[in-house]
Amino acid sequence: MIEIQIKTFSELTTEELYRILQLRSEVFVVEQDCIYQDIDGKDDKALHVLGIKNQQIIAYARLFKSGDYFECASIGRVVVAKNQRSFKYGYDIMKVSIEAIETYFNETTIKISAQAYLKAFYKNCGFVEFSGIYLEDNIPHIMMIKE
Repeated sequence: MIEIQIKTFSELTTEELYRILQLRSEVFVVEQDCIYQDIDGKDDKALHVLGIKNQQIIAYARLFKSGDYFECASIGRVVVAKNQRSFKYGYDIMKVSIEAIETYFNETTIKISAQAYLKAFYKNCGFVEFSGIYLEDNIPHIMMIKE
């Protein structure tokens, strides 16, 4: 079981921010062998969803209100530490993220740019595909939406 916390950028401690960036780098840069600018200047606009287990951040997502990333609310940087994926914490993070967008932003339409190989996962979270495959940072992605 994980504890999930939602924080604004200013509420994050220095250590939490470091652990978030470390997890994102471990997965999106090292594991996926993708050199890209993860620190993109948008974290200060986002709500941060932290999945904590044994006092470690093992899962994460960031949320944006409409206009801050896409024309509608969005969820991005969804990540679970490799050694924790068998517990399906991604579903916990997504459930809380969807609820948080409704609670904090009063929005129900959510758009994501999903890695194509995770299409079934996001479909199970209520998203539907609405684009073909395109490359983002050299990784196949698809646009998905939940209304």
